[in-house]
Amino acid sequence: MVVSAADSLTLADGTSHPTGFWAEEVVESVRVLREAGVEVTLATPGGVVPTVDKASLDGTFDEAVASLEDLRAPVSLSSVRAADFDAVYLPGGHGPMADLASDATLGGLLAAFHDGGKLVAALCHGPAGLLSAVREDGTFVFAGKEMAVFSDEEERQGGLDVPYSVAGRLAELGARLRTGEPWSSTVVVDGRLVTGQNPQSTVATAERVASLLA
Repeated sequence: MVVSAADSLTLADGTSHPTGFWAEEVVESVRVLREAGVEVTLATPGGVVPTVDKASLDGTFDEAVASLEDLRAPVSLSSVRAADFDAVYLPGGHGPMADLASDATLGGLLAAFHDGGKLVAALCHGPAGLLSAVREDGTFVFAGKEMAVFSDEEERQGGLDVPYSVAGRLAELGARLRTGEPWSSTVVVDGRLVTGQNPQSTVATAERVASLLA
């Protein structure tokens, strides 16, 4: 599981907004996967201890975030080899828009997973990380793939003036977006790519990943 190490996002108006990973998407994904017998390793760029988006803490996941030891000692993304894992999973929060979207190390890793026929999963704003997967010849690794991502309508309803549309950039690169109703549990599976639209899709996304790894 690759978690953003960003703690802020520069908004469209140039101001800095505190962000990080979305608590539910990490906590519940880890819970579902581990309960299904999947071994989970958390990694961040540089092995930086990730920051939780305080907007995702409402008393429901506070204790779970605090008790998840993996978050206090993630491995460095640069040390991860695709050969050592069966899947890569990108949870969201706005953090991935700030760092994972342009992380060349992640891009190479995603290409290796895809080319090796391994499972790639991304949730909510996690698909921003897929934007990093552009080959040297300029082609997008996931071009033509059907996927879900936090929608522009959900972004508008959320009220944050983000610097770019993740959905729009994915579409520009050739992804085929399938969008459910705002805040609905929507999961899209295209071959070995599993994507969920929003936090409400967390459990269903993790369950689908677990079933494909079984």
